[in-house]
Amino acid sequence: MPRTLLLATALAGLSALPLSAQGIPDAADPQIAALIEQAKAEGSVASVGMPDSWANWKDSWDQITRTYGIEHFDTDMSSAQELAKFENEGANGTADIGDVGVEFGPIAVERGLLQPYKPTTWDQIPEWAKDKDGMWAMPYTGTMAFIIRSDIADAPTSWADLMEGDYTFSMSAVGSGAQSNAAILAAAISRGGSETDLMPGIELFAELAADGRLRANEANPAALERGEIDVAALWDFNALNYAATVGGGKYTVVIPSDGSVTSGYASVINKNAPHPAAAKLSREYIFSDQGQINLANGYARPIRIDHITLPAETKARVLPAEQYTNAKPIDTEAWQKAAPALGRLWQENVLSEM
Repeated sequence: MPRTLLLATALAGLSALPLSAQGIPDAADPQIAALIEQAKAEGSVASVGMPDSWANWKDSWDQITRTYGIEHFDTDMSSAQELAKFENEGANGTADIGDVGVEFGPIAVERGLLQPYKPTTWDQIPEWAKDKDGMWAMPYTGTMAFIIRSDIADAPTSWADLMEGDYTFSMSAVGSGAQSNAAILAAAISRGGSETDLMPGIELFAELAADGRLRANEANPAALERGEIDVAALWDFNALNYAATVGGGKYTVVIPSDGSVTSGYASVINKNAPHPAAAKLSREYIFSDQGQINLANGYARPIRIDHITLPAETKARVLPAEQYTNAKPIDTEAWQKAAPALGRLWQENVLSEM
């Protein structure tokens, strides 16, 4: 459900502070000052696929609305749905900015759906994490993890363990969202597969389906609280966030030891954004020091991590580094070519077994 944040007139004085004091570029920069004024005049920003609970977008949206006096609305949807919305609405666009799996960034460029904006921290974003023309850029990365009910005996710590037990595995739709797609790739890698050989992962889930252990339900805090989830694959930042939300030590998070993948999400601005300045200002904030710290507080790994100082309490929230030993960075170019086939492979080989 879209969430409207009211104008924070009582905090209007905050916007008068030098932006450098808030960890974002100084308003003395004429381009930034002009962008702020344009965004304030537009009055609002509409995001898609950037809900409060995902990578702690909540703090950034709260700070943006308080600092600049603009309203924010979000509609949660998958990466494919975001691009479809941009494309279908055309010149009558209602969405300004979105967050899509990185493989969807080049697809959006090819379809002519985006407009460029390079934040002032552009040079601190690695080349592999951005479009050279500023059409998209990756604010953070995540690694595929298991979230597991803590009361399960002999809980799985690898894909091989998963197949040997009798745990049920929860999985949302494959083919439309980067998170579920990456779970297939992680499973494939654990069995010797790769971006160009996804069948080992598809076959793993087909086996689970044939055994009656695959559940077509989404792992989210509500489902976790109801005890409906035994094991699910989520980005580490989502898994850690959800486990903390449910609380009480009811869920444990591990990176599967025999294979995982690390990827990220791309910031995209709609070519037909109704509030283009507010969208660009939002991207500026997301890539600022404070915006990057906000993402880290949501358990995501900020892309500018080598250029910012994380608070001690933020560092303490992440999993031990040794768990990431067998996590492989996704080959973005190969993955962009392979991922579109996942929906068909899932339908033909996995859903047919359920």
